[in-house]
This record gives sequence, C-alpha cells and structure tokens, in this order.
Amino acid sequence: VQLQASGGGMVQTGDSLRLSCTAPGRRFSAYNMGWFRQAPGKEREFVAAIGWAGDRKRFADSVRDRFIIARDNAKSIVYLQMDRLKPEDTAVYYCAAARDKYGPPTVAAGGYSDWGQGTLVTVSS
Repeated sequence: VQLQASGGGMVQTGDSLRLSCTAPGRRFSAYNMGWFRQAPGKEREFVAAIGWAGDRKRFADSVRDRFIIARDNAKSIVYLQMDRLKPEDTAVYYCAAARDKYGPPTVAAGGYSDWGQGTLVTVSS
C-alpha cells in the first residue's frame, strides 16, 4: 500500500512544520505508524512512532522535546508536528506503516512494511 507524505518545505531555525501521511485503502487503525528521516550521506534513522490506538508513542532522543506525533484513525492520517526546528533536522522524512497489526510501536525500520515516498524538510541557520 502506498503511503503519501506531505508538508515538507524550507524553513529557518526555530520555525515549525507539520508533516502529514495518509494511507488510503489500508486498514489504518490496526497498525502502528512511524516517521523516519534520512539526511544526505547518512543512514535512515527513527524519529517517532505511534501505536495503533494513539496511546503509545516513542521518540528519538534528538526530537523528544520538540516533535509531537498524532493520528486520526477516522481520516487515516498520521501527523508529525515539528517545533523549534534545527539545521540538523534537515532530511527527507518518511512515514511508514508497521508490518504487523497491533502490538507496541517499534523504533526499528525492519518493523515497518509500507513506506511513503518521503517529503523534504530543509532548515536553514
């Protein structure tokens, strides 16, 4: 299933962005969702994940106090609210849907089977 991420752009340090990811045609509410990012020349890294019911969340230490993840199961959308952005947040951001139904959200990329095309976030200093 193709996930569709949007909301990226070019901003300045300290600004905010909200990324969105839709999952049309998928039984969205049964799957944990995650956000990952990949900066130029670096490996893809975990950013945040949210459980299928929206009550369990995990964050990378680098974004824990600045990013919020949320979901609207009725609309099949997951959001990543990014505040106080820093130049080191510059990356292509990918949303992903978990491989298995239910269970706790994982930080491992291998736990996700479906990926969006990515949306570019550029933070200038």
